[in-house]
Amino acid sequence: MSISQEKFKEMLKEKGLKVTNQRLLVLQVLAEHHEQHMTAEDIFELVKEDYPEIGLATIYRTVQLLLEMQLVDRIILDDGCVRYEIGDFCDERTEPHHHHHHLICRDCGSVMEFRDDLLENLEDHIEKETGFHVMDHELKFYGQCRKCQEKQNNGK
Repeated sequence: MSISQEKFKEMLKEKGLKVTNQRLLVLQVLAEHHEQHMTAEDIFELVKEDYPEIGLATIYRTVQLLLEMQLVDRIILDDGCVRYEIGDFCDERTEPHHHHHHLICRDCGSVMEFRDDLLENLEDHIEKETGFHVMDHELKFYGQCRKCQEKQNNGK
């Protein structure tokens, strides 16, 4: 579930920060494109449609603020770009949340999300064995998507 604009405004005020149209628009764009992995430039192009005077530097600063507030997640895929997506925010969250994982096709480059978090037992084991408390993890699986498998099988 993504955060509401009202909750976001409240969080900004609690931190002593201004509620600006730019910040609200960046959050809105990320929420509206929640299944995409957007670069700062992608966000900029969409925000400037409604706010043409905005600058790319403002987008970078806003995304950094959203990262610090743990409202967006940073994703680094194999294309050399840093991408962002709105986090799976929950108002009752007391510690950082686990993100979904990414399935990356080596043939076509498509990226799919996998939401089941099956690593909780491993995290418990790590903490029990080493005393290290895992707060978060990021996992990427590389392989071949269904479409590429079908294309390969039909070509034989």
